[in-house]
Amino acid sequence: MNKRNNEKENKLKSEYEGESKRVLSRFKSDTGDILPGGLLDLPLDITTDKLQAICNALLQQDDPIPLAFYINDVEVTGTLEENLTERFSISENVIDIIYQPQAVFKVRAVTRCTGSIEGHKEAVISVAFSPNGQNLASGSGDTTVRFWDIYTQTPQYTCTGHKHWVLCISWSPCGTKLVSACKNGSIIQWDPITGKQVGKVMTGHKMWITALSWEPYHRNSGVCKFLVSASKDSDLRIWDTVLGQTTRVLAGHTKSVTCVRWGGSGLIYSGSQDRTIRVWRAEDGILCRILEGHAHWVNTLALNVDYVLRTGPFEIGEMKTDLKSLTERALKRYEAVGEEILVSGSDDFTLYLWRPEKEKKPIARMTGHQQLINDVKFSPDGRIIASASFDKSIKLWEAKSGKFITSLRGHVQAVYSIAWSADSRLLVSGSADSTLKVWSMKTKKLAQDLPGHADEIYAVDWSPDGLRVVSGGKDKVLRLWQN
Repeated sequence: MNKRNNEKENKLKSEYEGESKRVLSRFKSDTGDILPGGLLDLPLDITTDKLQAICNALLQQDDPIPLAFYINDVEVTGTLEENLTERFSISENVIDIIYQPQAVFKVRAVTRCTGSIEGHKEAVISVAFSPNGQNLASGSGDTTVRFWDIYTQTPQYTCTGHKHWVLCISWSPCGTKLVSACKNGSIIQWDPITGKQVGKVMTGHKMWITALSWEPYHRNSGVCKFLVSASKDSDLRIWDTVLGQTTRVLAGHTKSVTCVRWGGSGLIYSGSQDRTIRVWRAEDGILCRILEGHAHWVNTLALNVDYVLRTGPFEIGEMKTDLKSLTERALKRYEAVGEEILVSGSDDFTLYLWRPEKEKKPIARMTGHQQLINDVKFSPDGRIIASASFDKSIKLWEAKSGKFITSLRGHVQAVYSIAWSADSRLLVSGSADSTLKVWSMKTKKLAQDLPGHADEIYAVDWSPDGLRVVSGGKDKVLRLWQN
């Protein structure tokens, strides 16, 4: 028996060390499905370009799609031999090569400030590009909402109507409306084309509003009408923005509601200072389940479908014409992501990963941050979670399992806000240290350091078309960044 094992071991060693220079391999998807074609006898000097061609042929892709390959959770670069040298185990007969589709387009890292736009009289609290990336809005402590021309990099409209700080803004997924909410509990709807208020001021909340979220495009037949708001008064309200009135109050939280997401399957998720996340059915307001685990306030929520819900029917590059309607396009993009996954970040320094449509029990508890978690975002492709913390770091996690990937370090003060590029290859962060930093997901290192702000940066956004980043904060100035 020992002799046979030694022969087998020597054979494998010799294959690896150069006598045959080949290895048995198979392609698997990141969900574990083995590609048809079975075992492949691949030369060790095969390049990633050749792997792309073979994998696309097995996938029967008429138009080849870009793919990334991983062995033992490490991305393959160069040849197979270069990647197996360190990690090849002679006990393995077959090497599993995991393939992942990549975005067809490629976003370039922003490298310079192309515009410094003044106008706000107080700190900029929120900034947001429209779903197609063509319009830009901001909300400020000076009680105004402002629209900006991204091409001339000048102020476009100043919208007055709020009586207190504008705490949050949100674009409808159709891109034709913007809503803003302020510290005295009022919500106002604006037309970005004219800068004028649409309809009456929506009132009902007794304290300030902390978050806004629109009903997804594919659920509303393309008519962006319904909106949910979360408030410090511990209630959520669903609004008919056409009538300008509350259609339903979701009551149950016992303390301030800090964040809210309207999911693509008709569920609303809310996080609160009462340490719980509640799952509501939007159509009738029924409480489906309560997700418990956090030991302190829930500060932030994110869904793996956030990017496709934000952009609705809009896609970078060529618009597909094989679908009858924009609603069908939005639905197809949503369904392509798969099961809805939720991540929550808390003052207790932890994150939890949930399957909120089905289970109360979390998928994973993610620990490692040393201070409270301020912001959390799924990459647009739904594969990586980034979390920003007062501990000056950003941490990356595998979206399916919650497994820790790495820490991104470079900021010297708290990280307040993060935003992904549309191709999921880059991440931008804004900090109390007055700098923006751009991080590469390929190297997991700093790609660009962007100083320029005179004070803390409260808000950042990367346009859905990938062309520009906006930042705003305590110095009252909006800065636009491009390649």
